[in-house]
Amino acid sequence: MDVSSAFEDFRNAVDASPDDVSEARCRRDLFRDALLAYGDIIEIVPSGAIARGTHKHPIHDVDLIAIYRDDDHTDWGQPGTSADDALGETGSRINEQLGMTNGLLDQQVRLASPRNHAVKCFLDDPDDPGAFTVDVVPAFRRDGMLLIPQSATATWIPSNPEYLIEQVAKRHAEWDKFASSVRMLKAWGAGQHTKIKSLVMEVLALEHLPAASNRPTAIAQFFSSAAWHLENGGTVEDPAKVCGEIQADLDSDAVADLLRLAADTATRALQAVRSNDPHRAISLWGEVFGPEFPAPTGQNPAAAVVATPRPVKDTPQG
Repeated sequence: MDVSSAFEDFRNAVDASPDDVSEARCRRDLFRDALLAYGDIIEIVPSGAIARGTHKHPIHDVDLIAIYRDDDHTDWGQPGTSADDALGETGSRINEQLGMTNGLLDQQVRLASPRNHAVKCFLDDPDDPGAFTVDVVPAFRRDGMLLIPQSATATWIPSNPEYLIEQVAKRHAEWDKFASSVRMLKAWGAGQHTKIKSLVMEVLALEHLPAASNRPTAIAQFFSSAAWHLENGGTVEDPAKVCGEIQADLDSDAVADLLRLAADTATRALQAVRSNDPHRAISLWGEVFGPEFPAPTGQNPAAAVVATPRPVKDTPQG
């Protein structure tokens, strides 16, 4: 096995299966059809990792934005109770169309629970830690972006998730390994001992993952550049420059240390390839990515010792 083959095997391990992706999209489309049954909802916008193509295995949720017509809800979009009103109304419509007991279109949703920005809809047992959910955000289009409710502050705030979708698509058009490399980096982030939101890894990749002649070189450069960014006081912010920091509780120092360790190990892996030692290179990449990265197969040729005949020694015979 060479390094390229090992990365390809790792990509297959990280990627969600085509069946899982298809099922997630079918569920997303079901919600789209259900919500478009209401005349004041004029558009359904897919968002989140599936919309960007950066989802990894397993898929736990899909995200949608329900765009309402302003003229039909002139009391929404204002400070006060309207944030909760919009979330509650959206939840009621989802129950009406898709509720497990009496849904008009289908009976899929066990619970539609309004949260801070979205209605979280459970299609599995809500007590199951891996329950599949569909998150629906009510919104208006305003000034080239979206206005969405924020229950915690009883206000509405601007958001521009479509910008990130566009930027990821642009990067992937420039380098066709971008999206799959982001999925690998998200898997790396999920395996660390400190909390790193997957969106943090995606935004870091957007700014620090270069297009390179091969994936290992690009990822090694990413770790080094992202580490330098955080080591020098950099933050991870909404790339649309609307919502500020993506993860307020991110321990930047700890993440910088983890990125630097990964960068150092990845650099050694690249050096092993240059020394014609793919066995060691694969082992080092396994140290970076953890047990999901395939182990090298067979004996390490670079470590093999060639057996030579014992020298004949002329000794006197007594």
